[in-house]
Amino acid sequence: MLGFCWPIRGEFDCRPLVARLIADTTRACLPMVTAPDAAMEFREWRPDSAMLTDRYGIHYPAAGAALSPEVLLMPVNAFDGGGFRLGYGGGYFDRTLAALSPRPLAVGLGFELARVASTQPGPHDIALDAVVTEAGLELFSPRIGNP
Repeated sequence: MLGFCWPIRGEFDCRPLVARLIADTTRACLPMVTAPDAAMEFREWRPDSAMLTDRYGIHYPAAGAALSPEVLLMPVNAFDGGGFRLGYGGGYFDRTLAALSPRPLAVGLGFELARVASTQPGPHDIALDAVVTEAGLELFSPRIGNP
């Protein structure tokens, strides 16, 4: 099960990749915010899914099975050499990763210009397992391979 995010504000758009994987029998899901301080929930997505838009302008499926991703592709506004990312400051992904069991592999998707010396992670921040940019794949976790 592959979780991914609907692109906003110039984020990398992985929908074409996900649509291709779905054609090869992979199932995909999108997150949706159900409460401000809760983990996100995921609904199944297909290219023909009816979509709704939340108050932040983020699309999510209007209906669909509740699913739990095994791999979660996450946008990065900034990331550092420890695998920590910055999003838009709501903490939704950290809460969600902490709540999901088993925890999915968390792969950041972004651009090399988003690399910073430090994101100044807090105690609640959860590092990504890897980041993919136009420069390649960087591993941070032994869950994927030796970093």
